[in-house]
Amino acid sequence: MSDLPHLSSTERVILCLLVEHGELFGLQLVERSNGALKRGTVYVTLGRMQDKGYLESRQEPLPPGAIGLPRRLYRPTAYARRVLDAWRLAEQVFLNPTTQEG
Repeated sequence: MSDLPHLSSTERVILCLLVEHGELFGLQLVERSNGALKRGTVYVTLGRMQDKGYLESRQEPLPPGAIGLPRRLYRPTAYARRVLDAWRLAEQVFLNPTTQEG
């Protein structure tokens, strides 16, 4: 039997935000999470999610004359979308067991 993909609550928040809003960078995710994500841990989680194959990223091009590091934009992979859909379906089944009886 293969391992089922694991999705932590933090990873789920990130995936839901990315599916809803499209490509975002780390601080945008923190801002839009209404306190569910913390600035100090979001980038560690994003890196772990990339390692799992849940996210792809790219560097935002710097405008001419800009100083500093370019921001990294994140988007969910097709695999992550399937994992999120499976978790949502499982949640419906377990939270509404009467709809499955019959």
